Amino acid sequence: MKAKNRAYFILTVTCVLLTSEVCFAFDDEDFQFWSTNNASLDINKDWKATFEEEFRLADDAGQLYYHHSDLGFVYKGLADWINVGANYRQVFKKDSKGQWMQENRPHLNVTLKGRLFALDLSDRSRFEYRDRENKKDVWRYRNKVTVTLPLELTEIKLQPYFAEEVFTNFDEQDIHENRFYSGVSLKLSEDIKGGVYYLRRSTKSGCDWKDANVLGIQLKFYF
Repeated sequence: MKAKNRAYFILTVTCVLLTSEVCFAFDDEDFQFWSTNNASLDINKDWKATFEEEFRLADDAGQLYYHHSDLGFVYKGLADWINVGANYRQVFKKDSKGQWMQENRPHLNVTLKGRLFALDLSDRSRFEYRDRENKKDVWRYRNKVTVTLPLELTEIKLQPYFAEEVFTNFDEQDIHENRFYSGVSLKLSEDIKGGVYYLRRSTKSGCDWKDANVLGIQLKFYF
């Protein structure tokens, strides 16, 4: 094998071995559908409990490949501009062979809130430990910034928002996933809110990046 070809071969193998997030070999620019249900229960003026379930369909929204359940508690008593929460998430996700793998994912969340020029802003930092069945365990940091516009359109109070979230593994110390959200929330009743969003998801696939176009819907119940 020539030295030049050997170098290309080594580079290719290295890229494959470094791949950490790709689960199922979906095409670039794949269309996906995500559905999320969330419930929030006020325990008292300082504490609330949350529960969330999410399903994700890929391969032109024709194949279920991901599901998680998440239970957490949020403390609101520090100040009006900060929330602190602790959660446990159980994830089931298809691997490269199409087999379902389990991941246990406890995570700590610190959310800062404020207003700027009538815009509602939030900045959530998430620290999560990924106990994975078929890969090594890793710590990961996620930062999500959300901007909500000061508009409430129509009788159901459509409110536009934008958000961006970046993902970084502690051992790699580089960004391996980026999500950009554009959506609207709406008030269905006093205790139920909904939402529809478009998500542009970019994930690192070996040495390259793959993009997905996601249509998402959300339902939030307040008790």
